[in-house]
Amino acid sequence: MPKGFWTTAYIAAVVAINWLFVVVPMVPILGTMFPPVMLVVGFVFVFRDFAQREIGHWVVIAMLAAGGISYFMSAPVVALASVTAFLISEAIDWAVYTFTRKPLSQRILFSSAVAVPVDTVVFLHMVGFFDWTAVVLISAAKMLGAVLFWSFLRNRPNAEMAV
Repeated sequence: MPKGFWTTAYIAAVVAINWLFVVVPMVPILGTMFPPVMLVVGFVFVFRDFAQREIGHWVVIAMLAAGGISYFMSAPVVALASVTAFLISEAIDWAVYTFTRKPLSQRILFSSAVAVPVDTVVFLHMVGFFDWTAVVLISAAKMLGAVLFWSFLRNRPNAEMAV
């Protein structure tokens, strides 16, 4: 991958997801409203982990840049909720990812498992759509990306070093 690939992918994913949250209608599921874009949000957490491998702790600057761009490309309340949720959950994600000395695949899975529910609770509170059913559904949807990457890395012996 070219230098900066994962950082660019991370910023682009945050901006795209915030924009899609505004333009894609929510669907009713199990008595709550579910934003379909949440099915791909889990990849943002994985992209953040790879971006951290590229640029270290400067990944926070990439997150702030993505939030700034989102402010103009989506609704300001969504951008603010996204940045706030990401700051909190990314701090958790960063700590778990950084301080666990496990293989990459496990760090991605563990850091996402801890950070995703926190991100979901904060974001839903801030955009005014909070309920526990939504937290469970959205957290599960977000974990999809992390589980897919975990499975990919776990089943490829050299993949842990290649990315």
